[in-house]
Amino acid sequence: MGSGRFLTGVILGGLLLSAVLGPSALATDGVRWYDYDEGKARMQSEGKKGFLNFYADWCKYCKVMDDETFTNAAVIAYLNRNFIAMKVNSDKETKRAADYDVQGLPSTWFLRANGDRISNRPGYIPPKDMLNILKFINTESYEKMSFDAFLSSQ
Repeated sequence: MGSGRFLTGVILGGLLLSAVLGPSALATDGVRWYDYDEGKARMQSEGKKGFLNFYADWCKYCKVMDDETFTNAAVIAYLNRNFIAMKVNSDKETKRAADYDVQGLPSTWFLRANGDRISNRPGYIPPKDMLNILKFINTESYEKMSFDAFLSSQ
């Protein structure tokens, strides 16, 4: 097969894969974000816990979290592998923000696959702390020990 035909095959194969699996399936360089409704449906169908990030466009520390925490390769990999990540703009979805009693931004919630709330963490979370929190939640260590005890055991 000539190199031109091979390249065309690779491109068409990638387009087909993207069409079948969705646009975010090929994205390996970022968090796969979903809107709230799609994320909740995926949590149940995939049996994964939810990661819910409330933000606003004007929020300085939301932008810092986007630029530092959500670009960290370890955070991206762990989040994409173990959680369904959702972003909610609290200015546009005020009722949803109120339902989660969002008082300040950013605000992060962790949900069971059935949608029940596990816990929340308000404020900016640096990458290393985020990774530890994700592991604490994903392993369900919160059911048997404090976060400090979990960190000591790592």
